[in-house]
Amino acid sequence: MKMEYYNSFSQYLKKMFGCKVHKVSINAGMTCPNRDGSLSYDGCIFCDDTGSAAKPCKPEIPVETQIANGKKVMAEKYRAVKFLAYFQAYTNTYGDVELLSDLYRKAVDDEDIVGLVIGTRPDCISDAILKVLSDISKDKYVQIEYGLQSIHDRSLRYLNRHHSFDDFVNACKMTRQFPEIKIGTHIILGIDGETKEDMIRTAEAVSDIGIDLIKVHHMHVIKGTKLEELYLKGEFTPLSAEEYIELLVTFLEHISDKIIVDRLFGDRSHDVMVAPRWSIKKRVVLNMIEAEFNRRKTRQGAKYEKK
Repeated sequence: MKMEYYNSFSQYLKKMFGCKVHKVSINAGMTCPNRDGSLSYDGCIFCDDTGSAAKPCKPEIPVETQIANGKKVMAEKYRAVKFLAYFQAYTNTYGDVELLSDLYRKAVDDEDIVGLVIGTRPDCISDAILKVLSDISKDKYVQIEYGLQSIHDRSLRYLNRHHSFDDFVNACKMTRQFPEIKIGTHIILGIDGETKEDMIRTAEAVSDIGIDLIKVHHMHVIKGTKLEELYLKGEFTPLSAEEYIELLVTFLEHISDKIIVDRLFGDRSHDVMVAPRWSIKKRVVLNMIEAEFNRRKTRQGAKYEKK
């Protein structure tokens, strides 16, 4: 997709490192307070029992081996030259600080790994973890991604998130004490009960907070999730491609043009994706998004005004 529409993460990394950079996903065998009983045993309604792990990633495989295998795949598939170590599955700041520090450092102890990306929840962060990440950032690019999904607490309850928007605000405040750490967030469009205006408010609120990066997902149904049960009972209807793209472009119009956009829609393999199936045809959807930007003659941030 052309750069004039939105700030692409891939282009951001290419400009920073001078070459094509791709993430290598890592499953470090983490758990989550929403699954181990600390908050709930059920997990979020959209999350399966892999914790959103990439399919080839197995926690029993050493981190160094996962890195080596991932580098080979990404170099062949995307012609990537350098890589980010991405702790993706479950909550990757939830555990013993010394153990986490050791895992992070093993992941970046490779000359081709130029950065570290940590996926986590906003209620699972501490100064101790941030200090570890800050120390690593002296030599590597460091990014932490907080799963928010929506600023509306009623939506977070529907998703069974067991955290609040205030938790996210506080996590961002804590992280901003370490400005060398980039802050990312995940947002879902199409949550049952949310209006377009609700989603626009989410766009504006996260922009006002001052995040660095965003991933936008459509509400999609994965095998083995609570959401699949709701879908099969007719209690959840996913957005069509046309409905989602209209919302997505509107959402991007209402975020700051300073934010880097890492993802435009959910991307899961055909064997686990239940509905909607349109997102499997990734290139087709990207072309449709570009066409909608063209039709409106708009771009990211066109309607955003900082409060």
